[in-house]
Amino acid sequence: MRRNLLPVLALLTSTLFLFLGNGLQGLLLPVRGSMEGYSNEILGLIGTTWATGFVVGCFVAPNLVRRIGHVRAFAGFGALICLNVLLTGILVDQTAWLILRAVTGLCTAGTSMIIESWLNERATNESRGAIFSFYISISLFGVVGGQMMVPFADISTPILFMICGILYCLAIIPTAVSRAASPQPLKRVRLDLKGLYQNSPVSFIAILLVGTANGAYGTLVAVFGARAGLPQDTIAIMVSVTILAGAIAQFPAGRLSDRMDRRFVLAALAGAGAVAGLGLSLFQPGSVYIILVLVALYGAASNALYPIAVAHANDHAAPEDFVKVSGGLLLLYGIGTIIGPTLGGPVMTWLGPYALFAVTAISHILVTAYAIFRSRRRAPVPIEERDSYAGSPALAPSLTTPESLLLNPRAAEGTDELQERQSA
Repeated sequence: MRRNLLPVLALLTSTLFLFLGNGLQGLLLPVRGSMEGYSNEILGLIGTTWATGFVVGCFVAPNLVRRIGHVRAFAGFGALICLNVLLTGILVDQTAWLILRAVTGLCTAGTSMIIESWLNERATNESRGAIFSFYISISLFGVVGGQMMVPFADISTPILFMICGILYCLAIIPTAVSRAASPQPLKRVRLDLKGLYQNSPVSFIAILLVGTANGAYGTLVAVFGARAGLPQDTIAIMVSVTILAGAIAQFPAGRLSDRMDRRFVLAALAGAGAVAGLGLSLFQPGSVYIILVLVALYGAASNALYPIAVAHANDHAAPEDFVKVSGGLLLLYGIGTIIGPTLGGPVMTWLGPYALFAVTAISHILVTAYAIFRSRRRAPVPIEERDSYAGSPALAPSLTTPESLLLNPRAAEGTDELQERQSA
C-alpha cells in the first residue's frame, strides 16, 4: 500500500486541504447567510449557482488546461477559489455571494479534474484500486472535517473565511511544487441525454431525482437547522452524520443489489429516504436525537441510491462504455443538484423550514414509483451478466468529476475487453 501511495502523496495532500476548504465553506455560507437574514430563496440559489458553476467547469476546464498546462491551471483555479472565499467574508452581500459562488463551483471542478487526471496518470493497474479508494476516503474525510470546524469559531466574524482561504492556499502548494510530470490532456466531457435514457430509463430518472433531493438537502439543511433553532454544533453534526451514514450503508446495499433486481433495491432505499423525509416534514420533531436519527436514515438511503443506479445503467451498457455512461450520469446528477436548491428555497418560505424534507420525500417517492413501474416493463439482467456494484462510482458524486472515472479499475477492465475484441 505504501509503495502505491508514495508517488501520489503530494496530490492526495492537495486533495485533503481542498476538500477541508470545500466542507468548511459549504456549511459556513448557509449558516452565516441565515444569520444575515438572507431569504430561503437566496440561500437556495447559493447552492444552485455553485452546482451550475461546477457542471459548466467540467466542460470548460479541459480546454483551459490544454492551453496553459496542468500546473498553471491548478494554481490559477486554486488562487481564484481562495480569492473568492476571502471576498465572500469581506463582501457580505447576497448578490456578490451568488456570483462568487458560481465562480468557486467552476474552479472547484477544474482543480478536481486536474488532481484526478494526475492521479490517473500515476496509477498502475495494480495500484489503481487502492489510489481510487484512498482518494474517495480523503475527499469524504476532508468534507466532514471542514464541516466540523464551524462550531469552533464565531461565524459573525471573518475568521472562518480566513481559515478557509488558508486551507485553499495549502491545497495549492503540494501540487505546485511537485516534480511529477504533467499528465495527458483532460478528456473532453460530453452529455448524451437521449443515449443515457435509452440505455436505462430508471437510472436516468432516479439519478436526476436523487440529485434534486440531495442538492436541496445539501444546500439547505444548514438553513433548516438555523431556522429550526438548532445550535451550530448540532447543525455540523447533522450534516456530517448524513455523509457518514451513507458511507456505512454502501457495502450492505451494494451486496444486496448484486443478488437481486437492482430496481427493487432502488425502490426500497428510496422508500426509506421518503419515510425519513415524511417523518421530519409531517411531525416536525423537536427532539435533536429524533432529528439526528431520521437524518441518518435519510443519509444511509439517499447516498446509496446513486452508485446502485449507476451499476444498473452499466448492466445494460457495453464494458467499454463504462466511462461514457457513468460520466454522463454524474453530470445528470449535477443537473439535479441545480434543480433541488432552486425548488427547496421557495418551498421552505411557503411552508416552513421542515418543508425541505417534503421536497426530498417527494423526489424519493417518485424514484420508488418509477423503479417499480420499470420493473414490470423490462426483465432484469441475469445475475451472472451484471456489472459488479464494487466497480461503480463511490459515494458522494458531488465530490468528483467525470475525470475520476478513469481512476476506477472498472474503466481499465472495459478498455482491456475492447482491445481484446479488436485484436481477435
